[in-house]
Amino acid sequence: MAGVSEETRSPEARAVALAGALPRAVAAAIAGAPAMAAHLAGIEAAGVADRAALARLPVLRKAELSAAQKASPPYGGFATGSAADFDHAFQSPGPIYEPGRRGGDWWRIGRFLRACGVGPGDLVQNCFSYHLTPAGMMFEGGAAAVGAAVIPAGTGQTELQAEAAAQLGATAYAGTPDFLKVILDKADELGLRLGFTKAAVSGGALFPALRAGYAERGIACLQCYATADLGLIAYESAGGEGMIVDEGVVVEIVRPGTGDPVPEGEVGEVVVTTLNPDYPLIRFATGDLSAVLPGTSPCGRTNMRIRGWMGRADQTTKIKGMFVRPEQVAALAARHPELRRVRVVAERDGDADRMRVLVEAEQADRRALAESVQALLRLRGEVEIVAPGSLPNDGKVIEDRRSYD
Repeated sequence: MAGVSEETRSPEARAVALAGALPRAVAAAIAGAPAMAAHLAGIEAAGVADRAALARLPVLRKAELSAAQKASPPYGGFATGSAADFDHAFQSPGPIYEPGRRGGDWWRIGRFLRACGVGPGDLVQNCFSYHLTPAGMMFEGGAAAVGAAVIPAGTGQTELQAEAAAQLGATAYAGTPDFLKVILDKADELGLRLGFTKAAVSGGALFPALRAGYAERGIACLQCYATADLGLIAYESAGGEGMIVDEGVVVEIVRPGTGDPVPEGEVGEVVVTTLNPDYPLIRFATGDLSAVLPGTSPCGRTNMRIRGWMGRADQTTKIKGMFVRPEQVAALAARHPELRRVRVVAERDGDADRMRVLVEAEQADRRALAESVQALLRLRGEVEIVAPGSLPNDGKVIEDRRSYD
């Protein structure tokens, strides 16, 4: 819709835009990224025009990306060029390698900084690392996109950081949530007055007490959810209440171990499709848990919201010497469609492991379930049928209750 911001457009307008963007993203992946083309073999890009069609595509997991990069460095055939075809090459723990570009707000961090109120006239002290990992360049590009100046401060050197912030007149901080407090405390110790009024944080937990402490100092602190491979996924705004999904990605919440979307509000794994034609990751599983937050943000942005990071989806657990994986639990649920939720619980019974399998169902055949448990999980376990709605909505399909103290 002409004249209407992407962030505030109607659901109908967003669906129309998605119907054009999704086929282009899939087509770019098939045409330019050989490994992605193999992953999507047999898929017609034109047919992937909405969320329902997207949900039928296979999920790509980080372990597959890592294995492909080892076999065919540096990007495993998932990017549309070699390392020299991009402006930057980065390394994340794993190691995983990611491409990057200068200009154009390639990681889309500018949208988050704009939500933080950062813009022309601001001087951003960028305390994300500029070395090997892309976080520093991600926020550098975002600041350029909103017209803000940058101090490329990087990490560490707290005393120098405090002095630079005071003498240069930094108005905004970008970095991990806790490092800002380290700088502020050092400034107090040195008797320096800092001018931070805005903070854009990521890469760690922003605890409520920490946010409140910044607010007491007159610093409005917001956080975003971003990764090196996907860029910005979701971000907070001054309206509060969850994180707003970025316009450059499509986010799904799926049942761990599967690619099946969960009902709205249920906790599941975050799966992201990026619309970036340079690095077109389609249905990339982050391994993080979250849930859709119903409704739209009070700030006026209308895209889907998520609750933020709620833990990790990889709940693989060794019980009685055997690994039990979320995929096996998903197979058990698929074999018995009468089950609403399944949860494997690992406990200790004296000096031995004990496995219980809790299933939500109105009615179920306990004997048939026990046979399926042994066949699919490769272990004997006690099956307990519980009332629908009684298992926690926390995204867990495997819960380890054993004490390791």
